Amino acid sequence: MAKADRLERLDTRRIELEAEYRAALIAALERTAAGKWGLFDHQRDRHARAAVRPTLDHLTELAEEIDAARDRLQLEPFALHAEFLAARGPVGPSAVGEPKQAQAWLARLAADASPAE
Repeated sequence: MAKADRLERLDTRRIELEAEYRAALIAALERTAAGKWGLFDHQRDRHARAAVRPTLDHLTELAEEIDAARDRLQLEPFALHAEFLAARGPVGPSAVGEPKQAQAWLARLAADASPAE
């Protein structure tokens, strides 16, 4: 029974961490949607990188904790962080700007949170 209790507590903690990650990502996306560039690193600006570094570090720390818990629970890795990291980096000249990209991410996350009909 003790192992089952530990696993249940770990799963509860994982759920809390995933909610914390989601909230931190949404807050960062809202700042970006409001016009603060740097989250997606489109421009490779060192000042923007420095400004967004604490947010990225926090998200990465949370994702590592989540992945460790998911591994112990034999669940798939945390996909949201991997998808976010894949969306970062240089883009072509015809790509949407970071504020529009952030708005699209916010819409996606809102749709994911909506209950299925």
